[in-house]
Amino acid sequence: MRIRILLAFTLILGSPSALAYELTTVAEGLAFPWCIAFLPDGDMLVTELDGQLRAIRNGVLDPAPIAGVPPVYRRSQGGLFDVLLHPNYAENALVYLSYAHGTPDANGTRVARARFTGTALEDLQIIFDVRPTKDTPAHYGGRMVFLPDGTLLLTTGDGFDYRESAQKLDSLLGKTIRLNDDGSIPPDNPFVDHPKAMHEIYTYGHRNPQGLAVDTDTGRVYLHEHGPRGGDELNVLEPSANYGWPMVTYGMDYSGAYVSPFTEMEGMHPPLVYWVPSIAAAGLTYYNGALFPAWRGDLFVAALVEQSVRRIDLDANGAVAAQEVLFTELGVRLRDVRAAPDGALYILTDGPAGKVVRVSP
Repeated sequence: MRIRILLAFTLILGSPSALAYELTTVAEGLAFPWCIAFLPDGDMLVTELDGQLRAIRNGVLDPAPIAGVPPVYRRSQGGLFDVLLHPNYAENALVYLSYAHGTPDANGTRVARARFTGTALEDLQIIFDVRPTKDTPAHYGGRMVFLPDGTLLLTTGDGFDYRESAQKLDSLLGKTIRLNDDGSIPPDNPFVDHPKAMHEIYTYGHRNPQGLAVDTDTGRVYLHEHGPRGGDELNVLEPSANYGWPMVTYGMDYSGAYVSPFTEMEGMHPPLVYWVPSIAAAGLTYYNGALFPAWRGDLFVAALVEQSVRRIDLDANGAVAAQEVLFTELGVRLRDVRAAPDGALYILTDGPAGKVVRVSP
């Protein structure tokens, strides 16, 4: 199905712009798709929250799931999250999965890697588990990205009921985690010499980060996270930095009470962007493709509640020049957005009958 669009959008900040694009449904009937990855041959891998890994081959969804996927803890927000290719995938065929693992009384985010044969995952290894486990089926984080130095970054959530853990360096809840590609701890991690800190920690003070992207031109790392009732944030990551949750926030508790009366505090990094009310930021990509030259150097944020993709127009210094609301004509919650190697954008719609939608000129 193809929809041709030529509309003038009003920038939330800045002046109006117009852009022609086409939306093409590539695949449909996916059960809560969560992440998409692009293979060197043009095929794609898509995770489903229920625990299946699917392949889109030659533009067609394979009805048979990929074999060898480990069992996941599927409850509420728990399930299968990211799929990520190793930077040297062409040589080693390694893929990484993040997922919820455990039981109702003891569950958490896990990372495994395996060799992808085309139809199955083989030689699967568990390389990381979040500690401590928790008894809530919520706020797992679960986004991954490889940094330019070849290390792996993973987001973890605060477990919802354990928000104070985001400030504790002896817990891996509410953090970003930096690992070597085999799951070992890099010797230059910021807290490796801290006697009471978990050495995997890269940054802390996060609530439920589900967006992670690297500016491939500068190496700058961006993360977005869900706030409570308002206060979704887009942050620029710096090693060892504290991003404040729950001591500072622009959001309110779901009860209507204050989480904190403070929106800033000395020693805590302020967000690059925050959204009140929440847009429910759920996926993030950095665009450096050739198909949309006007979008080069911008960030794209998939939003569940707003049912949109936000374009974050960044200037040459990395400051936010404008925001633009895109693709609301899809009329559904949007789980992820990714820039493909050919310069197109791909969007995953959320829900039991999710779709993969391609955005091209």
